[in-house]
Amino acid sequence: MGASNPELPVQSTAVDTHCHLFLMDQEPAVAVEAARAARVERMICVGVDVPTSERSIAIASELEGVKASAGVHPHDADGFDDAAASRIETLLKDPAVVGVGECGLDWFRMRSEREAQLRTLAAHVDLARECGKPMIVHVRDAWEDALRVLDEGSAERVVIHCFTGDAHVARECERRGYWLSFAGNVTYPKNAHMREAAAAVSLERVLVETDSPFLAPQKLRGTDNAPQNVVITLAELADVRDEPLELLADATVSNAEAAFSGL
Repeated sequence: MGASNPELPVQSTAVDTHCHLFLMDQEPAVAVEAARAARVERMICVGVDVPTSERSIAIASELEGVKASAGVHPHDADGFDDAAASRIETLLKDPAVVGVGECGLDWFRMRSEREAQLRTLAAHVDLARECGKPMIVHVRDAWEDALRVLDEGSAERVVIHCFTGDAHVARECERRGYWLSFAGNVTYPKNAHMREAAAAVSLERVLVETDSPFLAPQKLRGTDNAPQNVVITLAELADVRDEPLELLADATVSNAEAAFSGL
């Protein structure tokens, strides 16, 4: 699937800051091996509920170069009770875990009640502050509310996963010191606003991800995404920002290390 991908300069590597290896048809080890062949040497397997957070930690424990996160996605916020909160708190102590989430707000699909989503996001802000690990935040059609909750909770390190906002939102996130992680959908023809956002912020705030198996880049749409394809997103951002691919690759690696301690 990645045979026609752009090639990184020989001295560069890449980091996929957000993938769901447990959802892929490929075995995680196979996907990781393919990523390594493309010089995507590190990746974060992101949990979306208690069971997948546990699975992400197991995968990270088995495979070199893979780290995990633990959290509850806004789609599952209705089920975020005291027991789930306690279990996530425990999982966040695992040394393989480098992030809190995927958490956030989704006013588009609304698979959980609004109040449950708001409450769950606020709880994840508290968890992140307690454990000192960055938040991995999903925002869809909910920018005002998401930014308000993060501000009210005094969120510290924040990664906006699969950034879909415009340049105005991007600059506000940068002002707050958040990182913006761009996925394969930045390559879609209709998403000019995302490309404008990617060009509007300083290089120090940019991350890349695949959200595998979702959001395959434009030239691979209709197929499952995979961590190796993060190189396509890097190439798109290099073009949008008019910067060398080597510069984007090296900067996003440094940014990922700054955002996710222990990566």
